[in-house]
Amino acid sequence: MADSKFLTPEEVAERYRGGVSVGTLRNWRAMRLGPSFVKVGKAVLYPVDDLDAWDERNRVQCSASKRLIERLGDQA
Repeated sequence: MADSKFLTPEEVAERYRGGVSVGTLRNWRAMRLGPSFVKVGKAVLYPVDDLDAWDERNRVQCSASKRLIERLGDQA
């Protein structure tokens, strides 16, 4: 994690295009929910690697996509 880039809560909110607000991130931190963060003094930082891992853990694959993949696989 030494080479990791870090994002501020504002940058994280921007990364998720408003789907997660700075206030939501603050509430999640208080409840120990959401992505991992690092606190240095008063500064709160989110490691990009941890955000990527959190995204992957929260990925939802729609069943329609599975059917489409199966259908396309049958045509090959």
